[in-house]
Order: sequence, then structure tokens, then C-alpha cells
Amino acid sequence: MTPAAPPSSSDALVVFGFTGDLAHKKILPALYAMVKKGTLAVPVIGVASRPLDIAALHARVRNSLEQQAGGIDDAAALDKLLSLLSYVSGKYEDAATFDRLKAALSGASRPAHYLAIPPDLFEKVIQGLGAAGMASDARLIVEKPFGRDRASAAELDAVAHSAFPEASIFRIDHYLGKEAIMNLLYFRFANAFLEPIWNRDHIASVQVTLAEDFGIGDRGGFYESAGALRDVVENHLFQIVALLAMEPPVHREFEAVQAAKAGVFQAMRPLAREDLVRGQYEGYRQEKDVADNSDVETFCAVRIFIDSWRWAGVPFYLRAGKQLPVSAGEVLVRLKPPPQQLFDDASSQPNHLRFRLQPAPAIALAARVKRPGKGYVGEQRELLACEDTRGEEAPYERLLGDAMSGDRALFTRQDAVDAAWAVVDPVLDDHAPCLPYAPGSWGPVAADTLVVEAGGWHDPDPSPPPAPCETRSA
Repeated sequence: MTPAAPPSSSDALVVFGFTGDLAHKKILPALYAMVKKGTLAVPVIGVASRPLDIAALHARVRNSLEQQAGGIDDAAALDKLLSLLSYVSGKYEDAATFDRLKAALSGASRPAHYLAIPPDLFEKVIQGLGAAGMASDARLIVEKPFGRDRASAAELDAVAHSAFPEASIFRIDHYLGKEAIMNLLYFRFANAFLEPIWNRDHIASVQVTLAEDFGIGDRGGFYESAGALRDVVENHLFQIVALLAMEPPVHREFEAVQAAKAGVFQAMRPLAREDLVRGQYEGYRQEKDVADNSDVETFCAVRIFIDSWRWAGVPFYLRAGKQLPVSAGEVLVRLKPPPQQLFDDASSQPNHLRFRLQPAPAIALAARVKRPGKGYVGEQRELLACEDTRGEEAPYERLLGDAMSGDRALFTRQDAVDAAWAVVDPVLDDHAPCLPYAPGSWGPVAADTLVVEAGGWHDPDPSPPPAPCETRSA
């Protein structure tokens, strides 16, 4: 019998994979920020196979904060974080490791176990926690990707449920912790003017682009096992589509929102071979830990259809890639032209709504305005509202705090994971070979053929908006 969900906030945080890249770049800076704000005051136990004494542990923390958190600007907060930290070393398949962890937890009865480790180690850790009696009244936090395909995602879920109930499992996709992503949900359902036009009658297409102007760095081993389709499209971009396309939930609580998002994935038409273009930047095969004949995609573009009453026939175009011209994320919602063209130039550029997700989040509405003079000739201009990011929590700071407090709003439910994999499963193996593209380009030119409407792909511009850019109270 699986244990009941923990009744209140976690009284300890266990970080498996403490010496890994994710902990160094994201988790330690998040913990430091939480301590500075007073939202973390419970023991933190790091677990990894590498032996570390207390001096090496503290040095690792300082190194992370200096490199990834912009430096150490609060000595008292650093001292507090170091006082909360302890460390257990050992192999995950060794029961003695979990005995030492249980001793380190001492009086904690509601720990949160964060698996910042490769998915192939999940089973060993979860079984170890269960055997040591550390799953009762505890929470399990797991990192995406949730499996490599639909079958492995189901196997992973079964492993998690062997020791933890669904209400105690928190599946992290850090993209959902970004303020700009959460604003998609708010903007859609907090503004009355949007709902009448948010359907197939008025929207021609939706585009989502997540571009990076750098390569894989030292992540060759990981990327060879994942690729852009698994690493970015099936999770990050699908989650954005769900927020854009979901039906209004009956209320804002976790179950209602997650059911609405899962409904989007369930209505998605499974991808076919012709809906996918894969690319690989020139020079990828020379990167560290990459096979000489690798066919792993570093660029992926897909065309999605959602077979629902609201979205039938509206294409959703998604693309993500590395070594592209810019690092930026944008959503472009193109509106259909007026039914009758009173002005000859009005059809040259369709109106659009644009969400810039990163950098410098903003929302823009493009409308045509008349140029001065006797002729009825206009141009398209954007009405731009910039988001105020002062005081914004970093994604891992928000998500770790939410998981430890039991707030599941920004996490993913298993039925949504299963439905999303069902969409991409048909093309995980049945696809054309990767097409090469030059670093600094927008991927292989074949991706342009996916977008059949006028205007083609919208290429994000990461440059700052023109000053002044501000929002004012109405």
C-alpha cells in the first residue's frame, strides 16, 4: 500500500546528484536565493557518489554562487545556507547509502527527495528510498525528460508509484516556472477581449520559436541520447501550446488546470513524417562525446494540429534549435485578414499578437495605422507592453519552494505526459535523416516548407524594445 500524501511543508530537502551540472548551475543558486528571502530554513542533504569533506562541500557551493549566481552578496545568507547543508556519498544501488542518508535526516519526517540525476538512475534511488522507509509522508521531485517515449514514460511512472502516491510526485519542467510562461495563462483568461477571437474563426496560425545561439557545449553525451525533439519540443514547447490552446478550466486549482492542459495533448493529431523537419548544425559531429555518424537533431521544426472544436484546421508551428542567429523565445499568433478588403494594402501583413518570452518579456499587438497624407495607405505597428521583471523568482527557486510546500500548480500530471508522448511517438524512429545547416542560420531551408501561409516563419528579434517601454495603470 502506497503512503498517503504528506500533510504539510517538507521539513528537509534531499538533493540526489548534488555534484552534477544541474546542481552547480541551477539548484545551488536557487537555494541561496531562497535562504536570502527566508523561504528555506530546513536541512539540505546532498547525495552523490563522489566523496566530499566539509571543506570541499563548502568550496563547491561558493564556486557555484560566484559563477552562476552573480557572486555572493549576502555573507549571512551564505553562512546560513552552509549551516543547513550536509552531504552523503555512496552508490545509489548500495543500501548502506540510504542508511547513511536516513541517519543524516535524523528528526525529519516529511523530506522532499529531488532526483537531479539521469532518468536511468531513478529506479535505483526510488527503490532505495522505499526499502529504507524514507518514502512515507515524503515528496518525490523528478526532472524532465519523463522517459524517452510513451512506453518508457509509463515504466518510469510505475516505478515512481511503487513508493509514492501521485499527489506526492512533482514532475519539474523548469520552463513552467518562468514568469513569462505563467503570464500566458493569466493573459488568456484575465482579459475579456481575447476570448471572442481566440478560435479557428479568427486565428490563422500559431508559431512558437525557442532559439539558442550556442551549441551543445559539454552536453554531447546527453544530447546524443535525447535530441531537440525530446529535449525541447515534446516538453517545453508543448507546455506553451497547452497554455495557449486549453479550454477555460472550471477553476484555478491544480486538477482543473491540468485536466484542461491534458485535453489539449489528447486532441493533438499524432505527428506524421511530413510534419517534421530535423536539422543538425555543421560541426556537431566534432563536439565532445558525439558519434562520428550521429543523426541526432540539434534543430527541430514540427507542424501540429489540434482536432478540437476551437482549433480544428489551425496549424501550430513549433521550432527549436541550437546555433541559431539569436537566443530568444517568442509566440506569434497570426490573425485572419478582414473578410472584405476595403484597402488594397491591408492584406499585405496580417495582424498578430506576439508574446516575447525571453529575453525581456513583452506582449505586443500588431495593428495597421494610416500614414499621413491623402492616400489610404498604412503600415503595421506594434502596441507593446513590457513586463516588469523586478523581483521575479528564478524558475528553480519558485519550483523547489512550491514542491516543498505541496503546491502542484506548476507541475505536470502523468496523463498529460502520456498524451504528449503519444503525439511524438510515431516520428521518434520514422523520420527523414537530419539535414545540415550552417551555424548562425535559422536551420535547414526545408523547415520553411512546413509553413504554407503568407509570411512564413517569424524570426524573433532579441534586441531591447525602444524606450520608453512601460505599462501604466489604467
